[in-house]
Amino acid sequence: MSAIPVLLRGERVRALVVGGGAVAARKVAALLDGGASVRVVATEISASLREIAEARGDRLRLVERAYSAADIGDANLVVAATSLRQVNAAVAHDADRLGRLASVADEPEEGAWTAMATHRSGELVVAVSAAGVPGAARRVRDALASRFDGRYADGLTRLATLRRDTIARRGSDDWRRAADDLIGPSFCEDVEGGAFAERLARWEREDAWH
Repeated sequence: MSAIPVLLRGERVRALVVGGGAVAARKVAALLDGGASVRVVATEISASLREIAEARGDRLRLVERAYSAADIGDANLVVAATSLRQVNAAVAHDADRLGRLASVADEPEEGAWTAMATHRSGELVVAVSAAGVPGAARRVRDALASRFDGRYADGLTRLATLRRDTIARRGSDDWRRAADDLIGPSFCEDVEGGAFAERLARWEREDAWH
């Protein structure tokens, strides 16, 4: 399968999830974690989805009835996650006809996108796809998560701030000089060993002085 890896800005995603069971609940939770606004249409809404709505209802709307093509509305991402093959196929067809990207739970190759196993540590996002085998992707994700922990979350947040402030105050050339020093071939080893934090603190002091 050919694939194009992209990172979507969650706050710009308007998602429709068709289905109200356990699979739909997992999809909804992942979309909300990413910052999306989500609308669910299903003939039956599970207790787990209702609990999510109670906790995070500001970006989640539940509609309890059968799906129709008009439900796609302004959604730019669509998830077909019902237990009925014909409904999921119809959702995928409608989304494709309207130029929207659909993910199909029971037939992934029928859709335009599939979710990846994701690890988040602050601003660091690592996503894994493993030939359509979610269990394998989760195992690889968990192995990566054990290494890319809070040290990266803190370091990358500070690095992004340094980049923004340095470019604003002194221009791109000075940022490139800092980046050459901070983001070299040994970046990961330096983050984990503490050398990165020391050098970053020095650059932060230099930026503040200017």
